[in-house]
Amino acid sequence: QVQLVESGGGLVQAGGSLRLSCAASGRTFSSYAMGWFRQAAGKEREFVARISWSGGNTYYANSVKGRFAASRDNGKNAVYLQMSSLRPEDTAVYYCAARTGGGIRVGVQDYDYWGQGTQVTVSS
Repeated sequence: QVQLVESGGGLVQAGGSLRLSCAASGRTFSSYAMGWFRQAAGKEREFVARISWSGGNTYYANSVKGRFAASRDNGKNAVYLQMSSLRPEDTAVYYCAARTGGGIRVGVQDYDYWGQGTQVTVSS
């Protein structure tokens, strides 16, 4: 089992950058693929990015491709989401999630553990 805590959210102007962090507890963190999701007010939670257990493979939603980058440090039990060229439509609560299985999965139902989320607000 793993517990996840996100941080790094905040208010930023359009075009700016933020780096989200997700701290994980548990000795088997390096065995989990990790995902980032977001949920805007009144909308369903959606996939943003996914990173493999080794960090060697990443996958992004089309809406963030080229602007966001996921990374991880297994030695620190942490995963990150570097967000650049932010847009007002990126405003949402951002969640990290852990998946015990392999393969690229983008569904909420495919992830086993979730953090509490961190708010990102992009002003125009």
